[in-house]
Amino acid sequence: MKLSNLLKTTAIVGIAGAFTIGALDVAEAKTRWKLHSAWGQKIFVIGPGPHNVADDINVMSDGDFDIKVFEPGALVPANNYYEPVSKGALDAAWGTPGYHAGRDDAYSFFSAVPFGPAGPEYTAWFRYGGGQELAEELYNADNIKFNLCNMIAPESSGWFRKEINSVEDLKGLKMRFFGLGAKVMEKFGVSTQLLAGGDIYPALERGTIDATEFSMPAMDKDYGFYQIAKHNYFPGWHQQATTGELLVNMDKWNGISDAQRRMITVACEAQVLHGIAETEAGQGAPMAFHREKGVTIHRWPDSMIDQFRGAWQEVEKELIGANPKAAKVHASYKAFRDEFAVWRENGYLR
Repeated sequence: MKLSNLLKTTAIVGIAGAFTIGALDVAEAKTRWKLHSAWGQKIFVIGPGPHNVADDINVMSDGDFDIKVFEPGALVPANNYYEPVSKGALDAAWGTPGYHAGRDDAYSFFSAVPFGPAGPEYTAWFRYGGGQELAEELYNADNIKFNLCNMIAPESSGWFRKEINSVEDLKGLKMRFFGLGAKVMEKFGVSTQLLAGGDIYPALERGTIDATEFSMPAMDKDYGFYQIAKHNYFPGWHQQATTGELLVNMDKWNGISDAQRRMITVACEAQVLHGIAETEAGQGAPMAFHREKGVTIHRWPDSMIDQFRGAWQEVEKELIGANPKAAKVHASYKAFRDEFAVWRENGYLR
């Protein structure tokens, strides 16, 4: 080969190599995370939620921040994601703070509170009343960054095989129940347990539980509870609003850029708005569907609501008396609600 041709070939190879190395550098510069979801993608709102967030982040980053969402059980069991995120086995996870109540009841105040606020008021406490900062304090102790990332409308308060005419009819029932509301039901002799969404129908079918609550009509329809339990009760006094969380391992959080952290925040803000709007909009058709399938939709009489409220006040007092962390969160939550009350009572139709 002539010297001139050799030099040309060497130059071409060098340029090609430079482009290859450059392409590898670009690939390595991309941030890729694995995100566990506590719920399957087909479940109304909470299933697509993490995919919405991941898609928004992908678009905002022009593909440089790629988050892959994994279904329950693919990486860890549905509700059991706290420790894996804390230890870095998971980059991030999507769920709700109430799933960590076994660690500390304080988490429940960031998830849903019996006789608590509707979605807008709850969001206001997080954003402007100190809720976000208190949540971060609790999670940061375990090397986790907390992001409020969803908010949904009220739930139903249970699916029962038999009609419930008094609190005495609750005694002895085995029931799936979530969060602080479970402690209220236990006051009436109900044996409660917290099951992941996908485990509820089989438990009802086998008779392991007699009744269940999970969420609102659109989500409950996806799980098929109406096929077994024909009495659905409202209102969801135990969950007038429920939050969703995006948890990130703190080392991962600290390892990304300010711009990427902002993308997560913005995507979660969008999902909070989306969650409130879609869950409010999406309940009429499922309730009509349930009626067509032979479900009787009940509203608790005022006398029973008063009994549930009285039991909650007992639980609330016991909880904050025994748990300093819960007492601290509760103090902030109550102070905000007390100040907000004059607006709630005068600004809205009743």
